[in-house]
Amino acid sequence: MNSKQIKLGSATLGAGALIAMGAFGVSSGTSAAQDEPDPPGPATSEVVVSETTVVVPDVTAVQPQRPN
Repeated sequence: MNSKQIKLGSATLGAGALIAMGAFGVSSGTSAAQDEPDPPGPATSEVVVSETTVVVPDVTAVQPQRPN
């Protein structure tokens, strides 16, 4: 096998790989665009808020002293 045959074989394999990658990219790009979910519509549920008493405990903090 001489170098011209090796170069021709490499070019053929490279071109085939390029075509295959292009076909894969087109097919995956097309299917991804079709699988997008519908955007959410307006909210239809109602929220009822009742009066609630919240008890909050007293919190005291002591500031640490600096070492001299």
